[in-house]
Amino acid sequence: MNRDTIAGNWKQLKGQARQQWGKLTDDDLDIIEGRREELAGKIQERYGIAKDKAEQEVDAWYSKL
Repeated sequence: MNRDTIAGNWKQLKGQARQQWGKLTDDDLDIIEGRREELAGKIQERYGIAKDKAEQEVDAWYSKL
């Protein structure tokens, strides 16, 4: 699934993102709206991990979709 498709289907994918990263709130996910950079930033913020690690997690999640 490419980035445009993810952004377009974000309402359906929010549940999967919430399962993957339980510390993200519904408000976080509403603000992210499927944008990869926003998602990585919120993961980095909520989990206290390095930017590279957060981006790797997002890339792996996008690949599974």
